[in-house]
Amino acid sequence: MKRAGLLLAAAAALGLAAGAQAADKLKVGFVYVGPIGDHGWTYRHDVGRLAVAKALGDKVETTYVESVSEGADAERVIRQLASTGHGLIFTTSFGFMNPTVKVAKKFPKVKFEHCSGFKRAPNVSTYLARFYEGRTISGLIAGKMTKSNVIGYIASFPIPEVVRGINAFTLALREVNPKAEVKVVWVNTWYDPGKEGDAAKALIDQGADVILQHTDSPAPAQIAQQRGVWAVGQASDMTKFAPKSHLTAIIDDWNSYYVARTKAVLDGTWKSEDVWGGLNTGMIAMAAYNPAIPKDVVALAKQAEADIKSGKRHPFQGPVRNQAGKVVIAEGKTADDGMLLSMDWYVEGVQGKLPGK
Repeated sequence: MKRAGLLLAAAAALGLAAGAQAADKLKVGFVYVGPIGDHGWTYRHDVGRLAVAKALGDKVETTYVESVSEGADAERVIRQLASTGHGLIFTTSFGFMNPTVKVAKKFPKVKFEHCSGFKRAPNVSTYLARFYEGRTISGLIAGKMTKSNVIGYIASFPIPEVVRGINAFTLALREVNPKAEVKVVWVNTWYDPGKEGDAAKALIDQGADVILQHTDSPAPAQIAQQRGVWAVGQASDMTKFAPKSHLTAIIDDWNSYYVARTKAVLDGTWKSEDVWGGLNTGMIAMAAYNPAIPKDVVALAKQAEADIKSGKRHPFQGPVRNQAGKVVIAEGKTADDGMLLSMDWYVEGVQGKLPGK
């Protein structure tokens, strides 16, 4: 009986220890606007989630919810994660901003990280990458590679993040090729391979021989290859989907940020802040350049990357004119973050009107 009692006591102690260990684990939740297999935006965020799991092992437990609609559905999902013991929640799309802030008010002990928004609170932090820096490099390449001088740009939603990408690209494009112009098709979705593919076809039919995208599937690159034109990928290296046509891509790298912020919650140093990292922080990088790109064009791209990293070059260096020809950034000046974060106008060289203007 004594031996049985000791075994029971030992088992109980082990059970308590296991329970304590489970309770000590930080549950980290991720809310995605697209599927993890989109090979673009959401895929790269999930690569970051996996980096957290690998780096922190049994200190964390990660979960994710994919293909969450922006709006009421997002609020429901975020609340569900907060109410089921998640101590840190990453919400990874602009349209998740208001739902994130709303839920955060009701769960003050939970830490929230919102990607691409501007609303913060004591328990809500914001972060984003300076994708427009990569658009500058893409613009230089496109300007050298186009023969038709028509570039097609597939855009998701008319928010400042997308608009400044179009503008940064166009400024660099026309720096090396003043005759080139950009045609934009707004698809009003982040991920819809059918719509993205149809937009690419429409732009190619209008003479575009380079296709850019601020959407998340590889469909535009695949269509570009089928039609014999160039493409630039989005968020991840899409070379395997269109090896002949894929010029390069802007790769989003959230790994270090996600690991660092999770560690900060674990060690009690987390605080609300705003992070906007670029090429110099490793938050974005350029994918390998297509071997078909001439060596002098690759050299031009690499020099621009080095200059942006060092601060020698800014994607929005004056003089910059809007579509109406008015100088909006004077010579010798550069756009500050306030202008970049609120950008709602096109530069010269972009055709058509910005939706809502």
